[in-house]
Amino acid sequence: MATAAATRTNWWNGGRSPFNVEYGKLMMWYFLISDAFTFGALLISYGTIRFSQNYWANPNEVFNAFPGAGHTNLPLAFVSLMTFILIMSSVTMVLAVHEGHHNNKKGVIKWLAWTIVGGIAFLSCQAWEWTHLITGEHAVLVDGHLSVMGQTVTHNPWGPHVSAAQVAAALPGTPHDVLVQLAHGANHTMSHEQLEAMQSPQLMDMVNKAVSAGEMHVQEPGPKAYGGYFYAITGFHGFHVTSGVIINIIMLLMTVNGVFDKRGHYLMIEKAGLYWHFVDLVWVFVFLCFYLI
Repeated sequence: MATAAATRTNWWNGGRSPFNVEYGKLMMWYFLISDAFTFGALLISYGTIRFSQNYWANPNEVFNAFPGAGHTNLPLAFVSLMTFILIMSSVTMVLAVHEGHHNNKKGVIKWLAWTIVGGIAFLSCQAWEWTHLITGEHAVLVDGHLSVMGQTVTHNPWGPHVSAAQVAAALPGTPHDVLVQLAHGANHTMSHEQLEAMQSPQLMDMVNKAVSAGEMHVQEPGPKAYGGYFYAITGFHGFHVTSGVIINIIMLLMTVNGVFDKRGHYLMIEKAGLYWHFVDLVWVFVFLCFYLI
């Protein structure tokens, strides 16, 4: 009985990669794939919680502020600007890689510097957004009117100079502690429980008018899971952007010092570009999950 002899084929003896890719670039792709799994797990977890809840924050109401625009209702305008900045930084990175392929040192320096500026601008926008959301000093309207449930109202519609007696005359039956808070002016707050307990159509009408006129601020706490996921995922992405900016600064310094000219190639710029494009791509999914859905 003939026995087939097992043969062992040695597909790779070292040297050139079987993927026909430089070793460092291959390792970068492995890292990006593993990082994509991490972001994917976070976003899938967020989606699971998001669609299992009956009540969720409306992004058109949460992200409606813009620097310097006061309390003007501009849904998603600021995050659209952030997205534009990050996409343009990806374009400048493509141009930097292109100049590197042609060993154009000046071109690499110019476009890499613009990429760094774009990254810093994006991080600055994110810092402003976080600060604005955490302080809660922005108007949240529902169909142009104040939604009492789950909200805290700051400031009063009568202005800073009003007595408790005047408020009591305008709103008979108002609890004394609420009268005092309303009378003391803009530095005091009223919880939604206090507003609901009053059951005062007159006050709600005045509140809605004051909110519409920009004289009163309301803040929407929303579901706790929403805030947790938002700050965790956008913060994790912000960490990646920060890392990318640092890497690009290092690449810029190496370019200025002629390191790549001595090596005869700008392959490191291409590797940094892969990471930066990945960060931009992840933002597209973060933008979709938190700001559009």
